[in-house]
Amino acid sequence: MFDYQQSIRQKITFGYYVIVALIIGLTVFTYAELHYVERKIIVGEAVSELFDTTLEIRRFEKNYFLYEQRSDYIENMNYVQQAQEMIKRNESSLISISSTAQLETLRSSLVKYRRLMELYDLSGKKREELRAALANKLRSVGKNIVTVTEDISRTERKSLQAILENSQRILVISIIILSAAVIILGQVLSRMVVKPLKQLEQTMGVIAEGTFERVKINSRDREIVSLTIAFNKMLKQLEMHERHLIQSEKLASLGTLLSGVAHELNNPLSNISSSAQILGEEMQEVLAKQASSPCPLDPALAQELVSQINNQTDRARNIVRSLLDFSRERGFKKEPASLKPLVEETVQFIRGQVPPKTSIIIDIPPDITVVADKQRLQQVFLNLLKNALDVIPAENGIISVRAELRRAIDTIDDDTTGIYNYLKFRGKCTLEQDTVDIEVADNGPGIPEQVIARIFDPFFTTKDVGKGSGLGLFIVHEIVEEHDGCIAVDSSPGSGTTFLIRIPVKAKKPV
Repeated sequence: MFDYQQSIRQKITFGYYVIVALIIGLTVFTYAELHYVERKIIVGEAVSELFDTTLEIRRFEKNYFLYEQRSDYIENMNYVQQAQEMIKRNESSLISISSTAQLETLRSSLVKYRRLMELYDLSGKKREELRAALANKLRSVGKNIVTVTEDISRTERKSLQAILENSQRILVISIIILSAAVIILGQVLSRMVVKPLKQLEQTMGVIAEGTFERVKINSRDREIVSLTIAFNKMLKQLEMHERHLIQSEKLASLGTLLSGVAHELNNPLSNISSSAQILGEEMQEVLAKQASSPCPLDPALAQELVSQINNQTDRARNIVRSLLDFSRERGFKKEPASLKPLVEETVQFIRGQVPPKTSIIIDIPPDITVVADKQRLQQVFLNLLKNALDVIPAENGIISVRAELRRAIDTIDDDTTGIYNYLKFRGKCTLEQDTVDIEVADNGPGIPEQVIARIFDPFFTTKDVGKGSGLGLFIVHEIVEEHDGCIAVDSSPGSGTTFLIRIPVKAKKPV
Protein backbone atom coordinates (compact mmCIF):
# COMPACT_ATOMS: atom_id res chain seq x y z
CA MET A 1 0.00 0.00 0.00
CA PHE A 2 1.04 3.62 -0.50
CA ASP A 3 2.69 5.35 2.45
CA TYR A 4 0.72 8.56 2.50
CA GLN A 5 2.48 11.52 4.07
CA GLN A 6 0.60 14.53 5.27
CA SER A 7 1.98 18.01 4.98
CA ILE A 8 1.78 21.14 7.09
CA ARG A 9 -0.01 22.86 4.23
CA GLN A 10 -2.70 20.17 4.21
CA LYS A 11 -3.18 20.48 7.96
CA ILE A 12 -3.48 24.25 7.82
CA THR A 13 -5.84 24.00 4.82
CA PHE A 14 -7.95 21.44 6.65
CA GLY A 15 -8.10 23.67 9.72
CA TYR A 16 -9.07 26.60 7.50
CA TYR A 17 -11.86 24.57 5.89
CA VAL A 18 -13.15 23.44 9.29
CA ILE A 19 -13.27 27.03 10.56
CA VAL A 20 -14.98 28.21 7.35
CA ALA A 21 -17.49 25.35 7.62
CA LEU A 22 -18.25 26.29 11.23
CA ILE A 23 -18.70 29.94 10.28
CA ILE A 24 -20.95 29.03 7.33
CA GLY A 25 -22.98 26.69 9.55
CA LEU A 26 -23.40 29.38 12.17
CA THR A 27 -24.31 31.91 9.48
CA VAL A 28 -26.95 29.61 7.94
CA PHE A 29 -28.37 28.82 11.35
CA THR A 30 -28.47 32.51 12.29
CA TYR A 31 -30.10 33.38 8.97
CA ALA A 32 -32.77 30.69 9.47
CA GLU A 33 -33.40 31.89 12.99
CA LEU A 34 -33.69 35.52 11.84
CA HIS A 35 -36.02 34.47 9.02
CA TYR A 36 -38.23 32.68 11.54
CA VAL A 37 -38.19 35.75 13.81
CA GLU A 38 -39.10 37.89 10.80
CA ARG A 39 -42.11 35.71 10.06
CA LYS A 40 -43.17 35.87 13.68
CA ILE A 41 -42.88 39.67 13.59
CA ILE A 42 -45.07 39.76 10.47
CA VAL A 43 -47.64 37.58 12.23
CA GLY A 44 -47.37 39.82 15.27
CA GLU A 45 -48.02 42.87 13.12
CA ALA A 46 -51.12 41.17 11.68
CA VAL A 47 -52.38 40.32 15.18
CA SER A 48 -51.70 43.86 16.35
CA GLU A 49 -53.54 45.23 13.32
CA LEU A 50 -56.49 42.92 14.05
CA PHE A 51 -56.54 44.06 17.65
CA ASP A 52 -56.43 47.72 16.57
CA THR A 53 -59.30 47.05 14.15
CA THR A 54 -61.47 45.60 16.91
CA LEU A 55 -60.76 48.68 19.00
CA GLU A 56 -61.89 50.85 16.07
CA ILE A 57 -65.07 48.77 15.83
CA ARG A 58 -65.84 49.54 19.44
CA ARG A 59 -64.98 53.21 19.05
CA PHE A 60 -67.34 53.79 16.14
CA GLU A 61 -69.92 51.67 17.92
CA LYS A 62 -69.92 54.07 20.85
CA ASN A 63 -70.02 57.09 18.57
CA TYR A 64 -73.00 55.66 16.73
CA PHE A 65 -74.87 54.95 19.98
CA LEU A 66 -74.20 58.48 21.20
CA TYR A 67 -74.65 60.59 18.07
CA GLU A 68 -76.75 58.36 15.78
CA GLN A 69 -74.69 59.49 12.76
CA ARG A 70 -74.83 57.38 9.65
CA SER A 71 -71.11 57.81 8.98
CA ASP A 72 -70.19 56.15 12.28
CA TYR A 73 -72.34 53.15 11.36
CA ILE A 74 -70.67 52.87 7.96
CA GLU A 75 -67.17 53.06 9.48
CA ASN A 76 -68.15 50.47 12.04
CA MET A 77 -69.31 48.08 9.31
CA ASN A 78 -66.14 48.71 7.32
CA TYR A 79 -63.93 47.78 10.25
CA VAL A 80 -66.01 44.66 10.94
CA GLN A 81 -65.48 43.59 7.33
CA GLN A 82 -61.74 44.35 7.59
CA ALA A 83 -61.48 42.20 10.72
CA GLN A 84 -63.20 39.29 8.97
CA GLU A 85 -60.89 39.63 5.97
CA MET A 86 -57.82 39.74 8.25
CA ILE A 87 -58.92 36.54 9.96
CA LYS A 88 -59.48 34.85 6.61
CA ARG A 89 -56.16 36.11 5.19
CA ASN A 90 -54.05 35.16 8.27
CA GLU A 91 -55.94 32.08 9.32
CA SER A 92 -52.93 29.72 9.21
CA SER A 93 -50.78 32.12 11.21
CA LEU A 94 -53.50 32.78 13.76
CA ILE A 95 -54.03 29.07 14.26
CA SER A 96 -50.32 28.69 15.11
CA ILE A 97 -50.56 31.14 18.01
CA SER A 98 -54.16 30.60 19.22
CA SER A 99 -56.51 27.74 19.73
CA THR A 100 -59.07 26.72 17.14
CA ALA A 101 -61.84 27.48 19.64
CA GLN A 102 -60.56 31.05 20.10
CA LEU A 103 -60.39 31.64 16.36
CA GLU A 104 -63.87 30.14 15.80
CA THR A 105 -65.29 32.23 18.64
CA LEU A 106 -63.77 35.38 17.14
CA ARG A 107 -65.13 34.54 13.67
CA SER A 108 -68.67 33.77 14.91
CA SER A 109 -68.67 36.80 17.20
CA LEU A 110 -67.88 39.09 14.28
CA VAL A 111 -70.73 37.56 12.25
CA LYS A 112 -73.09 37.93 15.17
CA TYR A 113 -71.89 41.48 15.86
CA ARG A 114 -72.47 42.46 12.22
CA ARG A 115 -76.03 41.06 12.24
CA LEU A 116 -76.90 42.79 15.52
CA MET A 117 -75.50 46.11 14.28
CA GLU A 118 -77.64 45.82 11.13
CA LEU A 119 -80.78 45.09 13.25
CA TYR A 120 -79.96 48.03 15.51
CA ASP A 121 -79.73 50.32 12.47
CA LEU A 122 -83.06 49.08 11.08
CA SER A 123 -84.99 49.29 14.37
CA GLY A 124 -85.46 53.04 14.22
CA LYS A 125 -85.67 55.54 17.08
CA LYS A 126 -89.36 54.82 17.98
CA ARG A 127 -88.63 51.33 19.26
CA GLU A 128 -86.49 52.33 22.24
CA GLU A 129 -86.82 49.12 24.20
CA LEU A 130 -85.67 46.97 21.26
CA ARG A 131 -82.80 49.32 20.49
CA ALA A 132 -81.71 49.26 24.13
CA ALA A 133 -81.72 45.46 24.15
CA LEU A 134 -79.79 45.33 20.88
CA ALA A 135 -77.28 47.88 22.20
CA ASN A 136 -76.63 45.78 25.29
CA LYS A 137 -76.03 42.68 23.14
CA LEU A 138 -73.73 44.63 20.82
CA ARG A 139 -71.67 45.86 23.76
CA SER A 140 -71.40 42.31 25.11
CA VAL A 141 -70.41 40.79 21.78
CA GLY A 142 -68.02 43.69 21.03
CA LYS A 143 -66.38 43.27 24.42
CA ASN A 144 -65.94 39.54 23.75
CA ILE A 145 -64.34 40.30 20.36
CA VAL A 146 -61.83 42.72 21.95
CA THR A 147 -61.07 40.25 24.75
CA VAL A 148 -60.35 37.39 22.35
CA THR A 149 -58.13 39.51 20.07
CA GLU A 150 -56.34 40.93 23.10
CA ASP A 151 -55.63 37.41 24.37
CA ILE A 152 -54.31 36.41 20.94
CA SER A 153 -52.14 39.56 20.81
CA ARG A 154 -50.78 38.93 24.29
CA THR A 155 -49.98 35.33 23.41
CA GLU A 156 -48.19 36.47 20.27
CA ARG A 157 -46.12 39.04 22.18
CA LYS A 158 -45.09 36.44 24.73
CA SER A 159 -44.22 33.99 21.96
CA LEU A 160 -42.18 36.61 20.12
CA GLN A 161 -40.35 37.59 23.29
CA ALA A 162 -39.60 33.94 24.04
CA ILE A 163 -38.31 33.46 20.51
CA LEU A 164 -36.03 36.53 20.78
CA GLU A 165 -34.65 35.36 24.13
CA ASN A 166 -34.12 31.87 22.74
CA SER A 167 -32.40 33.33 19.65
CA GLN A 168 -30.09 35.40 21.83
CA ARG A 169 -29.29 32.36 23.94
CA ILE A 170 -28.65 30.19 20.89
CA LEU A 171 -26.48 32.90 19.32
CA VAL A 172 -24.36 33.26 22.46
CA ILE A 173 -24.02 29.47 22.78
CA SER A 174 -23.13 29.21 19.09
CA ILE A 175 -20.45 31.87 19.45
CA ILE A 176 -19.04 30.08 22.51
CA ILE A 177 -19.06 26.74 20.68
CA LEU A 178 -17.44 28.29 17.61
CA SER A 179 -14.77 30.00 19.74
CA ALA A 180 -14.09 26.76 21.63
CA ALA A 181 -13.89 24.84 18.36
CA VAL A 182 -11.44 27.38 16.93
CA ILE A 183 -9.33 27.26 20.12
CA ILE A 184 -9.33 23.44 20.18
CA LEU A 185 -8.52 23.33 16.49
CA GLY A 186 -5.75 25.86 17.03
CA GLN A 187 -4.29 23.76 19.86
CA VAL A 188 -4.45 20.62 17.75
CA LEU A 189 -2.78 22.37 14.81
CA SER A 190 -0.23 23.86 17.20
CA ARG A 191 0.71 20.43 18.48
CA MET A 192 0.73 18.95 15.00
CA VAL A 193 2.58 21.81 13.31
CA VAL A 194 4.33 24.04 15.87
CA LYS A 195 5.66 21.24 18.09
CA PRO A 196 7.89 19.72 15.36
CA LEU A 197 9.10 23.22 14.48
CA LYS A 198 9.92 23.87 18.17
CA GLN A 199 11.86 20.60 18.29
CA LEU A 200 13.70 21.69 15.16
CA GLU A 201 14.45 25.07 16.77
CA GLN A 202 15.82 23.41 19.93
CA THR A 203 17.95 21.06 17.86
CA MET A 204 19.32 24.00 15.88
CA GLY A 205 20.18 25.70 19.19
CA VAL A 206 22.21 22.66 20.26
CA ILE A 207 23.92 22.59 16.88
CA ALA A 208 24.68 26.31 17.13
CA GLU A 209 26.61 25.58 20.34
CA GLY A 210 28.91 23.31 18.35
CA THR A 211 27.37 19.87 19.02
CA PHE A 212 26.69 18.07 15.75
CA GLU A 213 23.86 15.82 16.85
CA ARG A 214 21.67 14.09 14.29
CA VAL A 215 18.28 15.79 13.99
CA LYS A 216 15.45 13.52 15.14
CA ILE A 217 11.94 14.95 14.95
CA ASN A 218 8.83 12.85 15.53
CA SER A 219 6.77 14.08 12.60
CA ARG A 220 5.38 12.60 9.38
CA ASP A 221 4.80 15.96 7.69
CA ARG A 222 6.49 16.14 4.32
CA GLU A 223 7.98 19.57 4.98
CA ILE A 224 9.41 18.54 8.37
CA VAL A 225 10.74 15.25 6.97
CA SER A 226 12.38 17.11 4.08
CA LEU A 227 13.91 19.67 6.46
CA THR A 228 15.17 16.89 8.74
CA ILE A 229 16.81 15.05 5.83
CA ALA A 230 18.35 18.28 4.55
CA PHE A 231 19.67 19.29 7.99
CA ASN A 232 21.12 15.82 8.65
CA LYS A 233 22.85 15.90 5.28
CA MET A 234 24.17 19.39 6.05
CA LEU A 235 25.36 18.27 9.52
CA LYS A 236 27.19 15.33 7.99
CA GLN A 237 28.95 17.66 5.59
CA LEU A 238 29.76 20.12 8.40
CA GLU A 239 31.16 17.34 10.54
CA MET A 240 33.38 16.20 7.69
CA HIS A 241 34.50 19.79 7.09
CA GLU A 242 35.19 20.22 10.80
CA ARG A 243 37.41 17.16 10.82
CA HIS A 244 39.30 18.49 7.83
CA LEU A 245 39.61 21.90 9.49
CA ILE A 246 40.89 20.34 12.70
CA GLN A 247 43.47 18.36 10.77
CA SER A 248 44.38 21.51 8.84
CA GLU A 249 44.73 23.37 12.13
CA LYS A 250 47.04 20.65 13.38
CA LEU A 251 49.13 20.83 10.24
CA ALA A 252 49.26 24.62 10.52
CA SER A 253 50.38 24.28 14.13
CA LEU A 254 52.94 21.75 13.01
CA GLY A 255 54.32 24.22 10.48
CA THR A 256 54.79 26.88 13.14
CA LEU A 257 56.63 24.35 15.32
CA LEU A 258 59.29 23.52 12.76
CA SER A 259 61.48 26.45 13.76
CA GLY A 260 61.25 25.40 17.40
CA VAL A 261 62.05 21.80 16.54
CA ALA A 262 65.07 22.91 14.53
CA HIS A 263 66.25 24.93 17.51
CA GLU A 264 65.83 21.94 19.82
CA LEU A 265 67.66 19.67 17.42
CA ASN A 266 70.61 22.10 17.24
CA ASN A 267 71.56 21.63 20.91
CA PRO A 268 71.81 17.81 20.98
CA LEU A 269 73.42 17.75 17.55
CA SER A 270 76.03 20.30 18.72
CA ASN A 271 76.81 18.14 21.72
CA ILE A 272 77.11 15.10 19.47
CA SER A 273 79.45 17.03 17.22
CA SER A 274 81.59 18.29 20.13
CA SER A 275 81.84 14.86 21.73
CA ALA A 276 82.71 13.28 18.43
CA GLN A 277 85.45 15.90 17.84
CA ILE A 278 86.97 15.35 21.29
CA LEU A 279 86.81 11.60 20.83
CA GLY A 280 88.46 11.95 17.45
CA GLU A 281 91.27 14.08 18.83
CA GLU A 282 91.89 11.61 21.65
CA MET A 283 91.91 8.77 19.20
CA GLN A 284 94.44 10.61 17.02
CA GLU A 285 96.73 11.20 19.99
CA VAL A 286 96.50 7.57 20.98
CA LEU A 287 97.26 6.47 17.50
CA ALA A 288 100.22 8.91 17.34
CA LYS A 289 101.72 7.66 20.61
CA GLN A 290 100.96 4.00 20.09
CA ALA A 291 104.29 3.41 18.42
CA SER A 292 106.41 5.03 21.15
CA SER A 293 104.35 4.67 24.30
CA PRO A 294 102.31 1.80 25.60
CA CYS A 295 99.89 4.19 27.45
CA PRO A 296 96.34 3.28 26.37
CA LEU A 297 93.34 5.59 26.01
CA ASP A 298 91.53 6.25 29.32
CA PRO A 299 88.58 3.82 29.21
CA ALA A 300 86.40 5.95 31.53
CA LEU A 301 86.79 9.04 29.35
CA ALA A 302 86.07 7.09 26.20
CA GLN A 303 83.01 5.53 27.81
CA GLU A 304 81.71 8.95 28.92
CA LEU A 305 82.17 10.48 25.46
CA VAL A 306 80.43 7.57 23.76
CA SER A 307 77.60 7.75 26.33
CA GLN A 308 77.09 11.44 25.60
CA ILE A 309 76.90 10.70 21.90
CA ASN A 310 74.27 8.01 22.48
CA ASN A 311 72.19 10.10 24.91
CA GLN A 312 72.08 13.17 22.72
CA THR A 313 71.30 11.05 19.69
CA ASP A 314 68.39 9.47 21.59
CA ARG A 315 67.22 12.91 22.61
CA ALA A 316 67.13 14.10 19.00
CA ARG A 317 65.35 10.92 17.97
CA ASN A 318 62.70 11.38 20.70
CA ILE A 319 62.02 14.95 19.60
CA VAL A 320 61.52 13.85 16.04
CA ARG A 321 59.37 10.90 17.16
CA SER A 322 57.17 13.20 19.28
CA LEU A 323 56.77 15.53 16.35
CA LEU A 324 55.77 12.66 14.08
CA ASP A 325 53.34 11.27 16.68
CA PHE A 326 51.74 14.66 17.04
CA SER A 327 51.30 15.17 13.31
CA ARG A 328 50.07 11.65 12.55
CA GLU A 329 46.27 11.25 12.28
CA ARG A 330 45.02 8.26 14.26
CA GLY A 331 42.01 7.10 16.22
CA PHE A 332 41.15 8.36 19.69
CA LYS A 333 42.74 6.15 22.34
CA LYS A 334 43.11 6.91 26.05
CA GLU A 335 46.05 5.46 27.94
CA PRO A 336 47.69 6.26 31.30
CA ALA A 337 50.31 8.97 30.84
CA SER A 338 52.49 10.93 33.24
CA LEU A 339 51.33 14.53 33.05
CA LYS A 340 54.59 16.37 33.75
CA PRO A 341 56.68 14.79 30.94
CA LEU A 342 53.74 15.24 28.57
CA VAL A 343 53.61 18.99 29.28
CA GLU A 344 57.41 19.35 29.17
CA GLU A 345 57.51 17.63 25.79
CA THR A 346 54.80 19.98 24.49
CA VAL A 347 56.76 22.99 25.72
CA GLN A 348 59.79 21.73 23.80
CA PHE A 349 57.71 21.97 20.61
CA ILE A 350 57.41 25.74 20.94
CA ARG A 351 60.67 26.48 22.70
CA GLY A 352 62.00 28.20 19.59
CA GLN A 353 59.04 30.64 19.61
CA VAL A 354 59.50 31.71 23.23
CA PRO A 355 61.10 35.17 23.55
CA PRO A 356 64.35 35.30 25.55
CA LYS A 357 62.77 37.21 28.47
CA THR A 358 59.63 35.08 28.65
CA SER A 359 59.33 32.38 31.29
CA ILE A 360 57.29 29.18 31.10
CA ILE A 361 56.89 27.77 34.61
CA ILE A 362 55.82 24.11 35.00
CA ASP A 363 54.64 23.20 38.50
CA ILE A 364 53.26 19.67 38.20
CA PRO A 365 53.93 16.92 40.77
CA PRO A 366 55.74 14.01 39.09
CA ASP A 367 53.29 11.43 40.45
CA ILE A 368 50.20 12.83 38.66
CA THR A 369 48.99 10.50 35.93
CA VAL A 370 46.07 11.08 33.57
CA VAL A 371 44.17 8.62 31.41
CA ALA A 372 44.19 10.47 28.09
CA ASP A 373 45.01 10.44 24.41
CA LYS A 374 48.52 11.85 24.51
CA GLN A 375 48.40 13.43 21.05
CA ARG A 376 45.10 15.23 21.64
CA LEU A 377 46.02 16.38 25.14
CA GLN A 378 49.27 17.76 23.79
CA GLN A 379 47.28 19.69 21.22
CA VAL A 380 45.24 21.23 24.07
CA PHE A 381 48.38 22.48 25.81
CA LEU A 382 49.91 23.54 22.51
CA ASN A 383 46.92 25.72 21.60
CA LEU A 384 46.72 27.29 25.07
CA LEU A 385 50.45 27.99 25.17
CA LYS A 386 50.45 29.49 21.67
CA ASN A 387 47.52 31.75 22.56
CA ALA A 388 49.33 32.89 25.67
CA LEU A 389 52.54 33.59 23.73
CA ASP A 390 50.54 35.74 21.28
CA VAL A 391 49.27 38.09 24.02
CA ILE A 392 51.84 38.25 26.81
CA PRO A 393 54.36 41.12 26.81
CA ALA A 394 57.71 40.45 25.15
CA GLU A 395 59.47 41.74 28.27
CA ASN A 396 58.91 39.70 31.46
CA GLY A 397 56.11 37.56 30.02
CA ILE A 398 55.12 34.69 32.30
CA ILE A 399 53.15 31.52 31.49
CA SER A 400 52.53 29.02 34.25
CA VAL A 401 51.23 25.46 33.99
CA ARG A 402 50.19 23.96 37.30
CA ALA A 403 48.28 20.81 38.25
CA GLU A 404 46.75 19.31 41.37
CA LEU A 405 44.98 16.10 42.21
CA ARG A 406 41.50 17.09 43.35
CA ARG A 407 39.55 14.70 45.57
CA ALA A 408 35.83 14.20 45.08
CA ILE A 409 33.57 16.64 46.94
CA ASP A 410 29.82 16.81 47.29
CA THR A 411 29.03 20.15 45.67
CA ILE A 412 30.85 22.77 43.63
CA ASP A 413 29.90 25.33 46.28
CA ASP A 414 32.53 23.78 48.57
CA ASP A 415 35.18 24.39 45.94
CA THR A 416 36.20 27.88 47.05
CA THR A 417 39.95 27.72 47.58
CA GLY A 418 43.08 28.08 45.53
CA ILE A 419 42.89 27.98 41.76
CA TYR A 420 39.48 26.24 41.75
CA ASN A 421 37.16 29.15 42.48
CA TYR A 422 35.40 29.19 39.08
CA LEU A 423 31.70 29.83 38.63
CA LYS A 424 31.09 28.41 35.15
CA PHE A 425 32.54 25.41 33.39
CA ARG A 426 32.15 24.58 29.71
CA GLY A 427 31.53 20.86 29.20
CA LYS A 428 30.49 17.78 31.14
CA CYS A 429 32.00 18.87 34.46
CA THR A 430 31.61 16.74 37.56
CA LEU A 431 32.99 16.76 41.09
CA GLU A 432 31.63 13.32 41.95
CA GLN A 433 35.00 11.66 41.43
CA ASP A 434 38.69 12.45 41.78
CA THR A 435 39.97 14.80 39.11
CA VAL A 436 43.22 16.26 37.87
CA ASP A 437 42.85 20.04 37.71
CA ILE A 438 45.27 21.75 35.34
CA GLU A 439 45.74 25.52 35.29
CA VAL A 440 47.31 27.41 32.38
CA ALA A 441 47.75 31.08 33.32
CA ASP A 442 49.44 34.08 31.74
CA ASN A 443 50.10 37.73 32.64
CA GLY A 444 48.68 39.06 29.37
CA PRO A 445 46.13 41.87 28.92
CA GLY A 446 43.12 39.68 29.75
CA ILE A 447 39.87 39.08 27.86
CA PRO A 448 36.92 41.53 27.80
CA GLU A 449 33.70 40.27 29.36
CA GLN A 450 31.73 40.41 26.10
CA VAL A 451 34.32 38.19 24.40
CA ILE A 452 34.62 35.50 27.10
CA ALA A 453 31.15 34.11 26.34
CA ARG A 454 32.17 33.33 22.75
CA ILE A 455 35.80 32.24 22.94
CA PHE A 456 34.88 28.54 22.65
CA ASP A 457 32.59 29.09 19.64
CA PRO A 458 33.90 27.74 16.32
CA PHE A 459 35.40 30.31 13.91
CA PHE A 460 35.27 33.09 16.53
CA THR A 461 38.52 35.04 16.68
CA THR A 462 39.68 38.50 17.68
CA LYS A 463 42.85 38.27 15.60
CA ASP A 464 43.33 40.05 12.31
CA VAL A 465 42.15 38.43 9.10
CA GLY A 466 44.54 35.70 8.03
CA LYS A 467 46.19 35.39 11.47
CA GLY A 468 43.71 33.04 13.13
CA SER A 469 41.07 30.50 12.13
CA GLY A 470 38.99 30.81 15.30
CA LEU A 471 39.21 27.04 15.86
CA GLY A 472 41.95 26.86 18.50
CA LEU A 473 39.86 27.10 21.66
CA PHE A 474 36.96 25.30 20.00
CA ILE A 475 39.28 22.33 19.40
CA VAL A 476 40.51 22.61 23.00
CA HIS A 477 36.94 22.40 24.26
CA GLU A 478 36.13 19.44 21.97
CA ILE A 479 39.23 17.50 23.10
CA VAL A 480 38.54 18.16 26.79
CA GLU A 481 34.99 16.91 26.32
CA GLU A 482 36.33 13.79 24.59
CA HIS A 483 38.15 13.10 27.87
CA ASP A 484 34.84 13.52 29.84
CA GLY A 485 36.25 16.71 31.29
CA CYS A 486 35.38 20.38 31.34
CA ILE A 487 37.13 23.69 30.90
CA ALA A 488 36.63 27.11 32.52
CA VAL A 489 38.18 30.52 31.96
CA ASP A 490 38.73 33.38 34.36
CA SER A 491 39.86 36.68 32.96
CA SER A 492 39.32 40.40 33.03
CA PRO A 493 41.06 43.27 31.25
CA GLY A 494 44.45 44.01 32.79
CA SER A 495 44.63 40.96 35.07
CA GLY A 496 45.74 38.17 32.73
CA THR A 497 43.90 34.99 31.75
CA THR A 498 43.61 31.64 33.47
CA PHE A 499 42.23 28.42 31.94
CA LEU A 500 41.26 25.57 34.24
CA ILE A 501 40.94 22.07 32.80
CA ARG A 502 39.34 19.39 34.94
CA ILE A 503 39.81 15.77 33.81
CA PRO A 504 38.61 12.68 35.73
CA VAL A 505 41.41 10.55 37.16
CA LYS A 506 39.75 7.33 36.05
CA ALA A 507 38.46 6.82 32.52
CA LYS A 508 34.69 6.58 32.16
CA LYS A 509 33.54 3.03 31.59
CA PRO A 510 31.84 2.50 28.23
CA VAL A 511 28.09 2.01 28.42
